[in-house]
Amino acid sequence: MHSIPLVFKFPAKRFLPFLLIIFSLVLFQCKVNSAASGNSKAKSIKVLIVGGGSSHDFNRWYKQADAATLERDGFATVTYTSNTDSILNFLPNADVLYLSNNQPIANPAVRRAIFNHVNAGKGLVLAHAALWYNWKDWPEYNLQLVSGGSRGHNKYGPFDVTVINQNHPVTKGISGKFNLKDELYYYIPDAAGPGIDVLANASSEGSDKIYPSVFVIKNPKARIVGIALGHDAESHDIAPYQTILKNAIKWVARK
Repeated sequence: MHSIPLVFKFPAKRFLPFLLIIFSLVLFQCKVNSAASGNSKAKSIKVLIVGGGSSHDFNRWYKQADAATLERDGFATVTYTSNTDSILNFLPNADVLYLSNNQPIANPAVRRAIFNHVNAGKGLVLAHAALWYNWKDWPEYNLQLVSGGSRGHNKYGPFDVTVINQNHPVTKGISGKFNLKDELYYYIPDAAGPGIDVLANASSEGSDKIYPSVFVIKNPKARIVGIALGHDAESHDIAPYQTILKNAIKWVARK
C-alpha cells in the first residue's frame, strides 16, 4: 500500500499582505536596533589620550588599561597616540584631551591647538607625568594649564589618598580615604597661575607633608582636572582610580 503525500495549496493573494507585514516589522526592528547602537556611540565621550616619554609604561597603563576603563559599557570612545604631532589631526574631533605624556611637545602648532581646545571650552585631564615641569621652553603650559607642577616625588611605595571634597562630581562615589602604591608627586601650585581646588590630598606615613593628588584647575573657559596618581597597576587597576578617572572625563566633557 502506498502513502499519498498531502499537498496544501495556499492562495498567494490571501497571504501576501501578512508576509508584507512580517517583513516590515523585521525591517523596522533592524532599523531601531541600528539607530540605538548609533545613538549609543554618538553619545559616548570622545577622548584623545596622549602618551609617550620616559620612566613609565604609557602603552600598558594609558593605551590599554585606561582606554579599557573608559570604553567599558560604551562610556567613551578612545583614540590613543604617542605621536604628539598627530594631536593636530585627532584633537578637532575630541571632547576631551587626556595628557599623560612627559615626552616633548615641540611643535608650535600643536601647542596652539592644545590652548585653542581649552579656550573653546573643551575638557582637559592632566595625568601623572603630564603634571611635571617637563618643558622649560613652554612655561605657559605649567603656568596656565597646570597652575603649578611637580619637580619631585617620593620613592615608589604605599601612601594614603584622602578625599576632602566628596560632593564634587569628580570624587563622587569615593570613600573618605584609600591606600595604594604609587609615586607620591610633590605637586606645588604656582601663585601666579589661575589656582586650584583640591579634591583629594596625598600623604605618606611618617611625614607631615601633604600634596594635592586630585584637583581642579580654575581655568575661566574650560574644565581641567589634574590626577597625580598613575604610575602602574597599583593605581590603574583599583576601583577608586578608575572611578575618579571616569568621573573626571565626564565632568570636563560637561556630560
